Amino acid sequence: MEEFRTRRLDDAGPFTFVAADALVLKVREGGRVVGVHALVATGVNTDGHREILGLHVTTAEDGAGWLAFFRDLVARGLSGVKVVTSDAHQGLVAAIGATLGGATWQRCRTHYAANLMSATPKTSWGWVKALLHSIYDQPDADAVHAQFDRVVDALTGKLPTVAEHLETARADILAFTAFPKEVWRQIWSNNPAERLNREIRRRTDVVGIFPDRPSIIRLVGAVLAEQHDEWAEGRRYLGLDVLTRAQAVDTTEEMTDDLSVQALTA
Repeated sequence: MEEFRTRRLDDAGPFTFVAADALVLKVREGGRVVGVHALVATGVNTDGHREILGLHVTTAEDGAGWLAFFRDLVARGLSGVKVVTSDAHQGLVAAIGATLGGATWQRCRTHYAANLMSATPKTSWGWVKALLHSIYDQPDADAVHAQFDRVVDALTGKLPTVAEHLETARADILAFTAFPKEVWRQIWSNNPAERLNREIRRRTDVVGIFPDRPSIIRLVGAVLAEQHDEWAEGRRYLGLDVLTRAQAVDTTEEMTDDLSVQALTA
């Protein structure tokens, strides 16, 4: 398992698209039960197949944990990343900027919808959700941005707090529009990883409370290794042509803007 977790990534790169997620698991430490975070990263390699890139167990899902995780991935040869898709994990965007030059962040649309729902009156969520979905249902990038503007305008008069919430997240949830439309569904959310997460949960729920952190790595790592092999033997996740076009996208300016916003709101 250690060999799998620490293998070199150079030969399989560049990894154009990366997805990151965190799962909270319970472990006994110091005579008590505490929650730890299992950080998992997947990526699309140069052949268009998905791979498990790494697994890291950290005490807190904060900037230090994500920074250490991404530094390890880069040290093992992770390169060529154009976008990282994830939930709004604390410190993740800064960690991307510090370790993956030229990569941008795509905030998972599914997780963002849940965040927006929490800021929306319950009686209004039905039509707000419909408006949000209409943004993603557009035929091209220009239409997506135009519809986003219309939705914000429609919400401003009736639900100004919701409109502000959406406007603040504009760059984060629309990062996918910089890439070919053929890959939008694969990168605008972490939904493609849900099957993997369900399998991890199915296995870890049986254990309940882990005796130590190495036991987490052994069990979760085994699930990840099985999925890694299944992906390697399956059909390509993305075509080589679309990967080539995606690699040509310049995301440096977008990432700089994201980090500026992070600094202003910190």
